[in-house]
Amino acid sequence: MGERNENGERSANLHVFSKAVIGGTIFPNKHIHKTTRVSRDHTTGNQTDHICITKKIRRTMEDVRTRRGAEIASDHHLDVAKMKLKLKKHWTFGETALQRFNTAFL
Repeated sequence: MGERNENGERSANLHVFSKAVIGGTIFPNKHIHKTTRVSRDHTTGNQTDHICITKKIRRTMEDVRTRRGAEIASDHHLDVAKMKLKLKKHWTFGETALQRFNTAFL
């Protein structure tokens, strides 16, 4: 994609220190799906916008792409992450689950 400048180095060091993962770089996509900013002459593309998550939930992220057709009034493209979330079932244990109503008082 290009070379990393000083701000990119700071951002990468911050993510390493906070144990975060940069979402757009871990998936093997074409460069056209990774380019988040296009120059005004429409020849140079850069990857400047990233989606960052913690390492704890990085397995839930399935894919990160840019949507070039989204109209956001900028020379940047919209980043979209596809995530798979698992919902846990809430189990109740103990007396509250087996409690019966006393119908003698009715």
